[in-house]
Amino acid sequence: MEIDLSPKLSKKVYGGDGGAYYAWCPNELPMLCQGNIGAAKLALEKNGFALPQYSDSAKVAYVLQGSGVAGIILPEKEEKVLAIKKSDAIALPFGVTTWWYNKEDTELAILFLGDTSKGYKSGSFTDFCLTGSSGIFTGFSTEFVSRAWDLDESTVKNLVGSQSGKGIVKLAAGTKMPEPKAEHYKGMALNCEEAPLDVDIKGGGKVVVLNTKNLPLVGEVGLGADLVRLNGGAMCSPGFSCDSALQVTYIVRGSGRVQVVGVDGKRVLETTVKAGNLFIVPRFFVVSKISDADGLDWFSIITTPNPIFTHLAGRTSVWKALSPEVLQASFNVAADVEQKFSSKRKAEEIFFPSPN
Repeated sequence: MEIDLSPKLSKKVYGGDGGAYYAWCPNELPMLCQGNIGAAKLALEKNGFALPQYSDSAKVAYVLQGSGVAGIILPEKEEKVLAIKKSDAIALPFGVTTWWYNKEDTELAILFLGDTSKGYKSGSFTDFCLTGSSGIFTGFSTEFVSRAWDLDESTVKNLVGSQSGKGIVKLAAGTKMPEPKAEHYKGMALNCEEAPLDVDIKGGGKVVVLNTKNLPLVGEVGLGADLVRLNGGAMCSPGFSCDSALQVTYIVRGSGRVQVVGVDGKRVLETTVKAGNLFIVPRFFVVSKISDADGLDWFSIITTPNPIFTHLAGRTSVWKALSPEVLQASFNVAADVEQKFSSKRKAEEIFFPSPN
């Protein structure tokens, strides 16, 4: 049975005055289940506070818009309090406890992509809140809470009875929260718009790759990631992940066209993508994108911390490595046709500027 690869938008799971939590459903995007991938989005309004929680999956978080504060506690480590802003990528290994806070007028939106192979449910994240109406305190009896935390019964009832919000709450204006520390940011996050570029092609596009070199913590997550910014009308070379990794792509800005070719040379996807869309390219399938006039930006995770890609057009293409005789025999064409094919795209690499 063929799997639907068409891009999908997230749907609201829960929320209130402080913000909302959205997720992509495996029933609508079957590749989530097949690839053991989870995808979700957190949107916090001013004074919105996402309560402390841990997850069943390792993730990469990416700030889509706004700025705020993140609290991150690695197992048996101190709390790290980070100032976060648009284009920050944050590695979140197993066992991490996190909280998120927005004190600004602009909405803080954070994308989460991760591996659910060891999770409670394949294809979706299961988060466990420490507090709130669905937090662990509400599940234990008064006796257990009292003995575990050495509290009297009235204090326990006060703690449990005061937790009315689920997952996200809105704090009163002026509520004091921990101040971020600059030294906590290093090694925990990387801003993809400020980091050194891995690829920069005039008129074509730019790439920043997240790997164990610039953010070692992604090695613990087991995922790589990249931010690609394609100029208006430019094309991203057809290519595939040659190390059996899946590529999960979220469209951050702009719009464009996508084609994916799979087994037996069959085109399995041809569609237009826009901001907010998520789609997954299966292992070894070849994908190419052409941006519309306003450009196309996307953030992807790859299910290996140091991904390797093979591109099929451009200077680094596999075609350029094949001998002329092999190309001529493979295409079953005359020598002049092979020479014309080989003479093109000798300088360009990965991105091709708009012909106009």
